[in-house]
Amino acid sequence: MNKLITFEGVEGSGKSTQIRILWEYLQQCRIPHLLTLEPAGTAIGRKIGDILFNRGHDEMYPQTELLLFLAARAQHVREVILPAFQSGKWVLCDRFSDATFAYQQAGRGLPGDFIQTVNDYCAKQVRPALTLLFDLPVEEGLKRAKRRDNHLADPSVADRFESEKIEFHRRVREKYLSLAQEDAGRFRVIDAFRPIPDIAVDVRNQVMSFIREHA
Repeated sequence: MNKLITFEGVEGSGKSTQIRILWEYLQQCRIPHLLTLEPAGTAIGRKIGDILFNRGHDEMYPQTELLLFLAARAQHVREVILPAFQSGKWVLCDRFSDATFAYQQAGRGLPGDFIQTVNDYCAKQVRPALTLLFDLPVEEGLKRAKRRDNHLADPSVADRFESEKIEFHRRVREKYLSLAQEDAGRFRVIDAFRPIPDIAVDVRNQVMSFIREHA
């Protein structure tokens, strides 16, 4: 049974904070689950992520970027996600295939048909059962990301994508919203321009309702 719940959103949307809050709540409820992320959900994926997010790699071609993300996903699905399904666990994943269409198709301008074909192969056609999209204006998200980066011990490890032009981030957000409209049965759009506790309650209600319906 597909028990993949994904968290998506633009830079600084707060999805990573919210997925950790939900993980802690599911622990308290004793619901079998696993928290993971892309591309760093495996040891191999973490090494790939070091290449992808390094701000010194400005010369990386979009095609290289795409195939690195998909290579990490191929490992992630086989090593982490499918075994979790087999053990009956819900999988909470910080980013998955929707991010590839938002960032590499809309952001970078790569062909969607090709992305779909290669992603289906790498992900063994695993797709999310539920996706929470944390939406807010990209200007606010980037401001939040910058404040977060200011507290890093090593500023050089800040995400390479955050340094992209504002038009790139707007294309990413527009694609996310388009995906949510096209697949409204799977997506739940979360207003991320609210206090963290309010968003956490919304997330908890959405996910617990879904889990109860699919138990």
